[in-house]
Amino acid sequence: MTNNRIEKIVIVGGGTAGWMTAAACGKLLKTSCEVELIESEALPPIGVGEATIPQINLFNKVLQLDEDDFVRKTQATFKLGIEFVNWTKLNHRYLHPFGSFGRDMEGVEFHHFWLKMRKNGSEKNIEDYSLAAVAAKKGRFTRPINIPNSPLAEIHYAFHFDAGLYAKYLRDFSEARGVIRTEGRVKQVIQHPDSGFIESLTLEDGRCVKGDLFIDCTGFQGLLIEQTLKTGYVDWREWLPCDTAIAVPCTSNGDPTPYTRSTAHTAGWQWRIPLQHRIGNGHVFSSQFMSSDEATSILLNNLDGEPLAEPREIKFNGGKRKRYWNKNVVAIGLSSGFVEPLESTAIHLIQSTIARLFSLFPTRDFRQEEIDRFNRLSDLEMDRVRDFIILHYIATERDDSPFWRYIQEMEIPEYLQNKIRMYQNSGRIYREDEELFNETSWLAVLHGQGIRPTDYHPVVDTLSLEEVRRRVDNVEAVIQRSSEEMPSHAEFIATHCKAQPMGKM
Repeated sequence: MTNNRIEKIVIVGGGTAGWMTAAACGKLLKTSCEVELIESEALPPIGVGEATIPQINLFNKVLQLDEDDFVRKTQATFKLGIEFVNWTKLNHRYLHPFGSFGRDMEGVEFHHFWLKMRKNGSEKNIEDYSLAAVAAKKGRFTRPINIPNSPLAEIHYAFHFDAGLYAKYLRDFSEARGVIRTEGRVKQVIQHPDSGFIESLTLEDGRCVKGDLFIDCTGFQGLLIEQTLKTGYVDWREWLPCDTAIAVPCTSNGDPTPYTRSTAHTAGWQWRIPLQHRIGNGHVFSSQFMSSDEATSILLNNLDGEPLAEPREIKFNGGKRKRYWNKNVVAIGLSSGFVEPLESTAIHLIQSTIARLFSLFPTRDFRQEEIDRFNRLSDLEMDRVRDFIILHYIATERDDSPFWRYIQEMEIPEYLQNKIRMYQNSGRIYREDEELFNETSWLAVLHGQGIRPTDYHPVVDTLSLEEVRRRVDNVEAVIQRSSEEMPSHAEFIATHCKAQPMGKM
């Protein structure tokens, strides 16, 4: 019987995408095949993906990481959600927290009971029924605590970390598990004359690197997936007009918040990501409506502390590859496409692509039906993330600049239209086709952006208004008591995972 197993994987490009892929290969493939990563220190990674969503905990568990060690080594902090400022209108803010709102009752989602209360005069915000939201506002954090029937047992969280330190951490992890790192730049890509499959790479110093499966982690340039295989790109600028980011770190001026902040400006928005040793900042904007100089000025005038570096400009084109897997090349990270980092999805999309690759891990036959399924699922995931990001823009009262007036007039994808219409009519939200963001995420943004339903689930009316009020008030009381039992975010870090000052690591 002919051996058709993959014997050599070549990863081109380091950074977050490359070293996450290498770490997974080193851990899961063990000694079944050789893994080599090629990167050049002369080509620094973009490295602004410093915020994550809770799914990263699944990746960490697969790698069996020591979380405290991981947090210390990456100068990380914990994240309970994202605060949005000036998105719905000026001087307005809301939180998209991780985890659930309240508890489902009578087989119906909690928010339908809350909607009935609002129809009967209650002014309580949905955030009052989320432990993550309440704790975030109070600056508190803890990992889940094993207390039956307590919201403290179901705390969902993610991380903020230094992207450069994260790549280094995963590089050490990968090399300890047999991944070979090769310093160098690719000069030539050798393809099979008939099939077009990539056979080898020639480096600038003349070395030849052969492989069976090639992973493209070369960022926006897409060295293999695009420059070599001419795969094509789907442009989303009609829906997501932001195409540039200015990034700069600054000093911290207090305890780190357990949430990311996104503040809308006149032609885009600014991120604030608190780490143990600094704050990461960036201004994402549309070059059609604002110059880089103006965007940089806005960013520098809205920092919490002193800049720690010169502002760095990053150009991007929101969209996706027409195929993520083409022949024997799989694109992971920015080489596969990009959705602006408004909901911290960049690292998750790397993680989910890696998981999808291992689920459909090929032989050297590279069966087309498996490649087609990979591409179909990747397409669906990217489209749904795109729609969720668009929701933040189009559900707004802002018309104070040409950018926001353009947003208000643009057509939106049909899937998003239907999602909004169903919520407006009945308060119903459905998670479809295993899309990334669940019902509570959609609820947080729909409500936070000012969209209000005209009705709620009819089953709610099987309970009296007094009974609904009693149950809903009890949920709020439990949430408040639980939040008071949590230590401050700073105290939790100091007790469990305080990083050494930079330079002493």
